[in-house]
Amino acid sequence: MRMYDNPVIGGFHPDPSVCRVGEDYYLVCSSFEYFPGVPLFHSRDLVHWRQIGNVLDRPGQLDLPDTARASGGIYAPTIRYHDGRFHMITTNVDGGGTFLVTSERPEGPWSDPVWIDLPGIDPDLAWDEDGSCWCALAGVSVARIDTVTGKVLEGPLSVWSGSGMQDPEAPHLYRIGDWWYLMLAEGGTGLGHSVSVARARSPRGPYEPAPDNPILTHRSTGRPVQSTGHADLVQAPDGTWWAVLLGTRPRGWFPGFHVLGRETFLTPVEWVDGWPRIAPVLERRPAPAACHPLQPEPPRDDFDAADLAPHWISPRRRPRSCWSLSERPGWLTLHATGGSLDLPGHTFVGRRQQHPECRIAARLDPGSGRAGLSVRMDEAHHYDLEIAGGEVGVIARIGPVRQELARRPLPSGPVTLTVDIRTADLGPDTIAFSADGGEPLAELDGRYLSTQVAGGFTGRVIGMYVTEGSAALDWFEYLPTDGA
Repeated sequence: MRMYDNPVIGGFHPDPSVCRVGEDYYLVCSSFEYFPGVPLFHSRDLVHWRQIGNVLDRPGQLDLPDTARASGGIYAPTIRYHDGRFHMITTNVDGGGTFLVTSERPEGPWSDPVWIDLPGIDPDLAWDEDGSCWCALAGVSVARIDTVTGKVLEGPLSVWSGSGMQDPEAPHLYRIGDWWYLMLAEGGTGLGHSVSVARARSPRGPYEPAPDNPILTHRSTGRPVQSTGHADLVQAPDGTWWAVLLGTRPRGWFPGFHVLGRETFLTPVEWVDGWPRIAPVLERRPAPAACHPLQPEPPRDDFDAADLAPHWISPRRRPRSCWSLSERPGWLTLHATGGSLDLPGHTFVGRRQQHPECRIAARLDPGSGRAGLSVRMDEAHHYDLEIAGGEVGVIARIGPVRQELARRPLPSGPVTLTVDIRTADLGPDTIAFSADGGEPLAELDGRYLSTQVAGGFTGRVIGMYVTEGSAALDWFEYLPTDGA
């Protein structure tokens, strides 16, 4: 029997939404303050996913000013396919509110935003038999909208607020058979997270709650996957039903720390007496019937392509003036736009940490500037392996404290910088920094770069930065070392 491992998309990939077109599945996730926004994945079996782009990949679609707070930006997208077009709806909480973009092809190009004047976050889309489009939002309310103009045609109508727990959000509306099902998350996105469902004969209601809500929660259990919720349903070609949802993998001593953010998990769904039942989220399960493993992405980026790979992200914006792949062919050249990683506006290009144990290495030519590798949660929580003035050192920023921990001379010219992350017994992990294969300059406790310390909705992003002058990267390598 084929098995699959959870999460199916590791690391900071929360709030998944999925749709199926024929035998192909497409999935999007929240991106918060990072650009480009809304990572887009493709799969043939719900288990093996490859990122094929970002829906919001140009400034005209996503404008995040330096004043956009950490864990602000883009919240909870929904992707749907209707009448020959892909639709993605989401909310920019730092600029403009709820908007919709469309495309004939999942790879894009996606349209400019169509703004929709509706209150709330976590928007969803569903179509009636007559072609009417309904948008559900956290709260929970529904409204009938024109997807071409963004005009609100009816509503919003308050229809159901869950079973009484906090934060009814992440609504998804489905027309299945003769019923409209409204599924939502409640209990908060922390350890109390859960999924509940109700149904009605019309999207306007009245809605009848399921008799055994919540239909999924891991709260107050010892399961290794916690905070399960924000689910979306999809039916496979063989008729089976599945849910993609977010969860966390906390580690260490009480209260437990999760450093990768909220990740995307997959679990089967059964229908009993007209209601969906979502199975508990296990780390290993029998795979869907059709299994189509994808060729894994290469662990090393030599920056030989004409554009950056879609997994590279930057806080808030990435102006073309701050990076180049042609200025020094085969290298990624970065130019400083801000003088400190402690403030918005700096030049940083990184990728999500996706495994509890991994090794990151990069070949850096620092020139005469100030540059290095950073393990980042936000401006107030990051560890940096930095080269400046002919020396390499380690800097820790934890809340209001910024401390230089180690520094030693370094020969001029390119240098290989390495970050080794290993799980630990009491804390979640340790993070070790070294240069050119030497002894570690410092080994730091990873709990200070966790959601439990930093707060917010994101996870770690690891990448290259420059805060003075210019620097160039010959290659960047990310290797999981935990067997995942």
